[in-house]
Amino acid sequence: MKLVYVFDAYCGWSHGFSGTLREMVRRHPELTLEVVSGGLFTGPRRVPIREFGYVQGANAEIAGLTGAEFGEGYQRLIADGSFVMDSEAAARGVAALRQAAPDRAAELAVDLQRAFYLDGHSLAAPATYRKLAETAGLDAEAVVAAFESPEAQAGANADFARSSGLGVNSFPTLLAIDGERVTVLARGHATADEVDRRLAAAHTA
Repeated sequence: MKLVYVFDAYCGWSHGFSGTLREMVRRHPELTLEVVSGGLFTGPRRVPIREFGYVQGANAEIAGLTGAEFGEGYQRLIADGSFVMDSEAAARGVAALRQAAPDRAAELAVDLQRAFYLDGHSLAAPATYRKLAETAGLDAEAVVAAFESPEAQAGANADFARSSGLGVNSFPTLLAIDGERVTVLARGHATADEVDRRLAAAHTA
């Protein structure tokens, strides 16, 4: 059995799920965790954030339910409504970080969301990945080069296809996969204890 975490780095609910994800990784070092990017803001949804009028209300709900922080840097970034969330660029970044440290994919996914939602760094900017890599003790030049490479684009496309193939249409979604059997452990929000109960049931099914 392995876990598959399908998220979008520009998804506030995925940011809110970070605490549960970290706790599940801590509780279950024996389980492989695959991190997959979903394409929440691609194609016609890649528009200025002002066109999503629900964002601030949703963020307040996420913060109240999960304790997730939305920092001053983020508030400044989105203040005039012109910022465009580009999930394809974010997925290229996830692919680059995953390539640099595959066993730290969950940790780096959380760090990437913090770079946006706390510090207000665009996930389309190479400088964001340089700083994140340096902080994580990775080869910053290699990570930036990977982010800008055709391989990262291929990785993003593969992630979107993987997400679709798993039938995931909302983020975040945490799955347990055991052979051909796929069990949904969480969709949107769940505590680590709730996920653990579902994981235990999946083990005994």
